[in-house]
Amino acid sequence: MGGSLVKMAVKRSEHVGEDVRQVLRIAATRLLRQLPELTEELVARVREGDEAYRRFVTPDDHWQSTEEGLRVGIEAILQRPDERRDLEFARRMAGRRAEQGLPLESLMRMYRLAAQVTWGAFVDLIEREHAELLPALVRTATHVWHAIDRQALMAADIYRRREKELLGRSTERVNALLDELLEGVADTAVARSAAAGLDLPERGRYAVVTMRLAVRHDHDGSRPNGYGTPGVDGRPEVLGPMRLLWRMRAQYEVAVVALGEATLEELAEGMTAVAYGPAGVSPVVGGLVELAAARRLAELAMRTCEGCGPEIARLDRRLPSALVISQPELSGRLVSEVLGALLGLDPTDREVLLATLAAWLRCEGSAARAAGQLYCHRNTVFNRMRRLEQLTGRSLSRPRDIVELALALDATRLLS
Repeated sequence: MGGSLVKMAVKRSEHVGEDVRQVLRIAATRLLRQLPELTEELVARVREGDEAYRRFVTPDDHWQSTEEGLRVGIEAILQRPDERRDLEFARRMAGRRAEQGLPLESLMRMYRLAAQVTWGAFVDLIEREHAELLPALVRTATHVWHAIDRQALMAADIYRRREKELLGRSTERVNALLDELLEGVADTAVARSAAAGLDLPERGRYAVVTMRLAVRHDHDGSRPNGYGTPGVDGRPEVLGPMRLLWRMRAQYEVAVVALGEATLEELAEGMTAVAYGPAGVSPVVGGLVELAAARRLAELAMRTCEGCGPEIARLDRRLPSALVISQPELSGRLVSEVLGALLGLDPTDREVLLATLAAWLRCEGSAARAAGQLYCHRNTVFNRMRRLEQLTGRSLSRPRDIVELALALDATRLLS
């Protein structure tokens, strides 16, 4: 008895399977003759409800690819699994649509409409010409929709892979253009290409920020002030109305800043909140082609910073120091000529006098204010300054001598 039931079930399964195959063959054979009409309907429905298809895919391209897609999809019903070309077509078409810039949602919507059009044509044909096969047609629904779903899943996977590949290539190209601009090997044609790739004006208000990489890290490997991996975490891409594009160098990071209407003061204030080390800010330049000069000036400003802690140096506020750094040989001679006698003192004595000079200059010649910073009596400041005049042969009452002392002091700080 049990054996008979198994045999009956197998026969029923084979009979149902043959019914399904028969109705699929009939429908597929008939629908291949209606390809132009089906193609016209699907193209019209897709383009009517999707602006992206109208924008990115030409009518001829859309019609031809739709006709081919419907044909290989319907023919797949008549072929053995190893002969089917519908999945290969889905691969090719998904990659092509990604290259054209068509959104993935539009491509998936097309597959849903294709399923509706194909299944609707199946039902109309069988109902019209073979009504007796309608019960079997119902059992084909899962088969038909599953086949189209497989194509859609394949297309989505290939689309995402191709999109990622294209994005990587695009990003690499844009970064290469940006590097050319920053290194000064670009011309106006490169600037024009970079402007298009970066969606920035070729001419406009730009500045460059350079930020020295942190040397010391916490025990957990993170940067100071909450920064993580260099060049990845913590770097702002937007500061108020400003847009920042970052690039890495061996010892520092570079940010190209599209200022818009923002000022350098606003840029410096914004960078203060995120700086993890010394940073330099260039003057404003008038276009992308001037970024190399701005980058060099930002580096110069960064080199005027002391120590490794956060510090923002604007070049327009550090011009004397930048001048000293840019001429190291002359600056060394200046130190020897102006501070030579002072440098021969005991180190402790020398540092006291240099610190007093620095405080006096910071306080704009006010001995009382300098004394407050140095935690000593104002007369002590006067005495030290008189001694400094005697050792250097310079007078603090002569502006030219003050300039020499200030530049020599910067040189000892920055070139040591």
